[in-house]
Amino acid sequence: MADKPVTVFEKLFAAGFYGLSSFLIVVVNKSVLTNYRFPSSICVGIGQMLATVVVLWVGKAMRVISFPDYAENIPLKTFPLPLLYVGNQITGLFGTKRLNLPMFTVLRRFSILFTMLAEGLLLKKKFSTPVQLTVLTMIFGAFIAASADLAFDLQGYMFIFFNNVLTAANGAYVKQKLDAKELGKYGLLYYNALFMIIPTLLLAHMTGDMQKAVEYDGWSDVFFVCQFFSSCIMGFVLMYSTVLCTQHNSALTTTIVGCIKNVLVTYVGMVFSGDYIFSWTNFIGLNISIAGSLVYSYITLTEEQTSIVNENNKLDIRGKVVV
Repeated sequence: MADKPVTVFEKLFAAGFYGLSSFLIVVVNKSVLTNYRFPSSICVGIGQMLATVVVLWVGKAMRVISFPDYAENIPLKTFPLPLLYVGNQITGLFGTKRLNLPMFTVLRRFSILFTMLAEGLLLKKKFSTPVQLTVLTMIFGAFIAASADLAFDLQGYMFIFFNNVLTAANGAYVKQKLDAKELGKYGLLYYNALFMIIPTLLLAHMTGDMQKAVEYDGWSDVFFVCQFFSSCIMGFVLMYSTVLCTQHNSALTTTIVGCIKNVLVTYVGMVFSGDYIFSWTNFIGLNISIAGSLVYSYITLTEEQTSIVNENNKLDIRGKVVV
């Protein structure tokens, strides 16, 4: 039985849903960790893992989604994704806490460079010269912005560096695992979170983060509690919306929506985040990086369209030859 074709509305809804989810989780995490000064990024990550496990388990129990039951070879099939997943999540949360939103989003563009390197090594993928130049433009702008970051935080920069490396490795390995079609997208999400909950709880206990979270005096604040639980749920929603957007559109569309979202986060962060310190050099660097990301989106979109047209032409030629 042929799959039901995806409507234009479903494609637009999936792209909009991903963009909104991606924007909201950055804003909510920033509010919880910086504005409310919640002391433990690790505990926020644990909350997001628990939400992912519970939602996917309930979805499977209600037969809304499906993924393989646990078996002895499941850990081997997922490795090293659980380690990359939790590392990516925790370093991202620490970076969000310590950096202002404009610098956070600009420094995250290094993940595109690292992803290119990872896909080149693991998936043998090649990139055109224009794409490489636009990525270098984004990186150049980030360097200029960082050189005049008056709110410079070395630990924050280090967390984002490791976050970018882990994001790139995670993306390349997810692609590799999905291509193998053993666990499926929901299976990967479920077991990644499930396997890392207990180790992360132990880490939170050993570092004292669990005690700090329990003793935090903001639990009586209804607005904080709502935002904390929103952050937990949004961790899963973001992963689901990413899958949905890629399914209904393409990985390229997901990347482009992410770039456009980062532009919005950058400018909103300048005005409303409260921790951005303006300087002309930093502002110019941010805008160079933003311009590079927009050109990158345009070039990758046109290259994808050209690739599709060429593929269709090849199929037409083959069909004529057969006839």
